[in-house]
Amino acid sequence: MARILIADDHAVVRTGVRRILEDHPNWSVVAEAADGKDAITKAIATKPDVAIVDHSLPLIDGTEVTRQVRQRVPSVEVLIFTMHDNDNLLRDLVQAGARGYVLKSDAQQHLISAVRSLAAHKPYFASQACEGLLETSRPHGRMFDQPLTRHEQTIVRLVAEGHSNKQIAKILTIAVKTVENHRAAILRKLDLTSSTALVRYAVRHKLIEP
Repeated sequence: MARILIADDHAVVRTGVRRILEDHPNWSVVAEAADGKDAITKAIATKPDVAIVDHSLPLIDGTEVTRQVRQRVPSVEVLIFTMHDNDNLLRDLVQAGARGYVLKSDAQQHLISAVRSLAAHKPYFASQACEGLLETSRPHGRMFDQPLTRHEQTIVRLVAEGHSNKQIAKILTIAVKTVENHRAAILRKLDLTSSTALVRYAVRHKLIEP
């Protein structure tokens, strides 16, 4: 069962999204919000599995909604559902904690897949937005040309799926300190600086399911 919150200031959009989602078995829309403040309040109150958030919300925009929801209810995965295809915006949203991004123009094609992925705690970036995200992450004009070992690829995949160092250590039956050392070494190897960048790498190299 996936419990979903829809935050959009247009009632017709909320209704359309609800109809798409409720055709899917075992999914339930537990709350709707028409502005950012209400979205945060209802996310805290209902603790949905996935919050579908329009970026252009009144009172508090989608970036700040994402940041506050992720800080206050870390279990909630935020899917940005927007008409804006903007690389800088996408980068800010990912840094705020969004793990999914779907354009409203691509709703029929991507929305179900995105909710399914986020409900399983896997990131989902629709193709157009993903390409923009990846282009902005090219270090020094090159794209991650250092190959990873199979073990390193596994660690990157687990990081991208949202696992903590402690969880990764348990899954791989290694020490937490060893995981920390591997992550630091991977970041150096790829010339990256954050876990967000590792998610981009994982998406680009298909280490996680789209």
